[in-house]
Amino acid sequence: MDYAFAPQPPVGVAVLGTRARYPVRRVYCVGRNYAAHAREMGSDPDREPPFFFCKPGDAVVPVDAGAVLELPYPTQTAELHHEVELVVAIGRGGRDIVAGDALDHVFGYGVGLDMTRRDLQQTMRKAGRPWEIGKAFDASAPLGPLQRSAPDARATIELAVNGQRRQSGSLDQLIWSVPETIAHLSRYFELQPGDLIFTGTPEGVGAVVPGDLIEARIDGLGELGVRIAAR
Repeated sequence: MDYAFAPQPPVGVAVLGTRARYPVRRVYCVGRNYAAHAREMGSDPDREPPFFFCKPGDAVVPVDAGAVLELPYPTQTAELHHEVELVVAIGRGGRDIVAGDALDHVFGYGVGLDMTRRDLQQTMRKAGRPWEIGKAFDASAPLGPLQRSAPDARATIELAVNGQRRQSGSLDQLIWSVPETIAHLSRYFELQPGDLIFTGTPEGVGAVVPGDLIEARIDGLGELGVRIAAR
C-alpha cells in the first residue's frame, strides 16, 4: 500500500524481563471507579454503572524501569491533576467477553498516570460537552513497564508528590473489578491486542506544578517516576 506519507509507528511499552515492547493500539479509561474518588468528584458511586472515555494511543509515554520522565506542563491549563491507576494490557481480543473468561484476554499489568487538565474538564462538563480536551491531550498517559503476572487483589496503590503521600488505596476497592470492566467494555467495543485499560484512581487527586516529582506505585508492579517540567 502506498501512503501519502510514512505512518507513525505505534508507541511501544517495555515488558519486564524481555526485550520486547508492547505496541499500543487504543487507550480506554474507566471514570470514577473508586467510591471515595467518585464522591470527591461529586457523584454517587452506588447508582452509576461504569462509563468510559478514551485517550489517543500516542498519548501514552513509556517510562522504563528506574527512569524518571520529564513531563512538560501542558498548555491551556492552570490546574494539572495527577491520577494514579492500575493499567491492564489486552493480549487477546474479543467482544461480549464473559467476566469469568476476561483474565484470559489480559497480556499484563502496569502503573499508569491519567494526567488531567481539571479546569478544562470541569468547564466542559458544566457546559454538557465532551471533556476529551481535559483528558486526551499530548503525553497525558505516562505508563511504566508491563508485568505479565497480576498484582495481588488487595495490593496497595498510591502516589506521592515531593515525598508527601496524596493518594492511597487498594485494588479491592475498585467498584468494578478488572474482569467486570473488561466484560462491560467488550459489549461496546471489540477489544484487540494492544488495547490498554486505565481502571480508575483512588481519592486524593490534586494539582501539580513545574518542578514537582510524582512517584506512583502499586505493590507487585513497581514504581513510576514523573517530574513536571516547564511548558
